[in-house]
Amino acid sequence: MNAILPKILVVDDTAANLVAMRRVLAHCGAQLFEASSGNEALALCLDHQFALILLDVNMPDMDGFEVAALLGETEQLRETPIIFVTAAYADDLNKLKGYRSGAVDYVAKPINDVILQSKVRVFLELHAARAELQQAMVALSERNRQLIVEIAERERIEALVRYQASHDTLTGLPNRMLFHDRLHGAIQRTHRHHGLFALACIDIDGFKNVNDTHGHSVGDTLLQEIATRLTAQLRSNDTVARLGGDEFALILEEINDQPSALQLCEKLCTALGEPYSLVVNGRSIDVGIGASIGIAPYLPSDRPDAEELLIQAADRAMYEAKRNGKNRCVLAS
Repeated sequence: MNAILPKILVVDDTAANLVAMRRVLAHCGAQLFEASSGNEALALCLDHQFALILLDVNMPDMDGFEVAALLGETEQLRETPIIFVTAAYADDLNKLKGYRSGAVDYVAKPINDVILQSKVRVFLELHAARAELQQAMVALSERNRQLIVEIAERERIEALVRYQASHDTLTGLPNRMLFHDRLHGAIQRTHRHHGLFALACIDIDGFKNVNDTHGHSVGDTLLQEIATRLTAQLRSNDTVARLGGDEFALILEEINDQPSALQLCEKLCTALGEPYSLVVNGRSIDVGIGASIGIAPYLPSDRPDAEELLIQAADRAMYEAKRNGKNRCVLAS
């Protein structure tokens, strides 16, 4: 693939001067464009991006100062370097006027070929360096964009992994690991703020019969419905977790007394005992289950095994509910 040559615009109202400039710059490594008037030069500048403009000062209708000033008023053209080429106006005052119009350098007529070629080479090198910098900036911007996408994707995956590690795959509820973490946090808050909370252990009555009668897919759908009902009945600061199988646990925050905990769990027991209409593989199945719930209010303790003792108390109360006929709530004694 051939490299794209930079472009140079030569502006002079004298044809002989254009021919001379063409000869001098024939091997400068740039594509030459010519204009014989200021208007023609401005039109070419709108259609092309020039690395350098060699601009004659003394032209009829519109002189080089006016052309340079107009170029400077256009945002996309004002950065284009302009070298004034002139036999007149070579004094310091007119040079200052040229610089204010936007010129970066002067070349006097008659032209010294070596000097002009040297100046042109410098500006072409600057143009190439600027183009390389722009390409590097574009590449850097694209790489930054890719990094942002990669970081966002990595964060999404890490968040998903953390969620999957701490939540039950079937129901989306906190799993045993997250349950213990939240239970530990509830105990710590109770010691700091002197509040109360209760732990409830739930075992589903009749779940094995549903599994044996209708199959595991129906059992899984039932567990999801149970999780939905539990979540709907509890407050936003409570925790409902699935410990495994048909065992669930509740951390009931800000419970004022034991009757309040019992009342809330009895409400849950009633909700869980309502019939379930399940749709599995396109068929509708009606099932009924119950729930045995054991409740243990946390009593602040400095014992290192306080958490384990609380779980044992709620678990014993749950088994007592099963022994006493199931589908009921029992407070730990």
